Amino acid sequence: MTDTVTSTREAGEAPSYREMHRDASEFASRSDYLEHELKIMRPRRYGLNLIGRDFHFELEDLVPAIAGTIGIIAMYSAVMMSWANGLSAAWPDVTLGREFAIAVSRLEMLLPVLLFCVLGSGIFNPRANLAGNHGPMIPLIASMALAGAHPLALALWICAFGLGLSWVKGGSRLVNLTSQGTAGGLLIFLGFSGAMSQIGSLKAWGMGLEGQMGYVALVVLAVNILLYAVLARLGKRWLAIPACAVTGLVVALALGAGFDLEFTTETGLPPLSPSYWWGSTGQGWMLGLPNMQHFIASLPFAILAVAMWSPDFLGHRIFQEMNYPKGTDRVLMDVDDTMTMCSLRQVVGTALGGGNITSSWGTYMIPAAIAKRPIPAGAILLGLLTIAIAILGFPMDVAVWPPVMCVALLVGVFLPMLEAGVQMIKESRDAQAAGVCLFAAAVTNPVLAWAVTMLLDNNGWIGDRERATRLSLADRLIIPASVLAVCLFAMLAVGMFEGQYGIPALF
Repeated sequence: MTDTVTSTREAGEAPSYREMHRDASEFASRSDYLEHELKIMRPRRYGLNLIGRDFHFELEDLVPAIAGTIGIIAMYSAVMMSWANGLSAAWPDVTLGREFAIAVSRLEMLLPVLLFCVLGSGIFNPRANLAGNHGPMIPLIASMALAGAHPLALALWICAFGLGLSWVKGGSRLVNLTSQGTAGGLLIFLGFSGAMSQIGSLKAWGMGLEGQMGYVALVVLAVNILLYAVLARLGKRWLAIPACAVTGLVVALALGAGFDLEFTTETGLPPLSPSYWWGSTGQGWMLGLPNMQHFIASLPFAILAVAMWSPDFLGHRIFQEMNYPKGTDRVLMDVDDTMTMCSLRQVVGTALGGGNITSSWGTYMIPAAIAKRPIPAGAILLGLLTIAIAILGFPMDVAVWPPVMCVALLVGVFLPMLEAGVQMIKESRDAQAAGVCLFAAAVTNPVLAWAVTMLLDNNGWIGDRERATRLSLADRLIIPASVLAVCLFAMLAVGMFEGQYGIPALF
């Protein structure tokens, strides 16, 4: 080993991960060992990353794997049910329901996960975060269906726009143009609104039980608040999702809410042939292949989805930067590589018969960052776990049960987002930008708020007035104004302001 290290150094190369790896017993604490692992890793970009040579599996990798699996089951189910309801309302000859939604969800959890989680982020490019689900787009799926959008046409547009933006390094540039205050305000709004949404969903579930057992939701929340506080005090917040999800399950069952938990998903495989899903109007999606009208109707929604990627990716990378020690830039997620992975996963997953709208996998990245773990090992574990659950079937029924799903999203995604946003606001100029971002998000939505605040902040109209002097004309005005114009056009085109302000869709 010594000869290897010496020869490597004589050649002017840095020692490899295998040469610098040390046993955990040699460190004063587990945290020191995990930080050392982050500092010595040198992921191979679009190369072969091997277990033992380039990374190791650790116990902490199980936590983001379990958290990401719970999150993706819930999100995939929500997406597919939204498509089923929207298409059934929009197309007179289409009738889709829960069985269809579960089958498509399981389809998305098989080959796409193997290709882009296990192989993509786990083996060939650990700098790319896993390609997961685009949560903010879920409320728009019904509007997409009513507008005449086709899932496959939408996927092709998203892939084209995403690959184009990643090719010109547009994603990373937008992240670099977002100040601390703007990012902090965005995280606070997303964290708070998401937390309130999950609390509201859990309360509604409790009141909807036979006998209006709203107290079950109250006890579940109270017990998990206490548990989350204890984990934070012990420095074990990375255990929050599995610990709190299991606690929510046990408490709800103990209080007699178990009659609401039904096991209806059977073990097996969904139809795996793309021709089943898209080849005929009498099976699968019942839509057939997309035509020109479908592509036109899908265009503004695709523009909006890709425009929303940058703030989404920004939030996930911030969690790594805040929890990883200095000197770990090599293991931070690469925004442009993640955009490439999401683009390819979008078109491949949908071509096989899926309907997911892809983005960076937040329910994996946030707990992974808190646990101080890099991407690859957890990505492999998550992929294998997701595939196993897709085949077994019945665990999906548990994962989407409100005491499990709502609690997991609350403690694993939205509360950490809220905390990270608060931590980013360190000076009055950051607070000013964050305040404008919060106000704009409440008036419109988080994406438009991010675009508006970035334009104002980069020109010195709010926040750090010296910031404008350090930026070029393109970074200060042309790029932020173009982003704002594109986001505003896409939102007006698809009628995002119709419900709030009565402004009808342009098309």
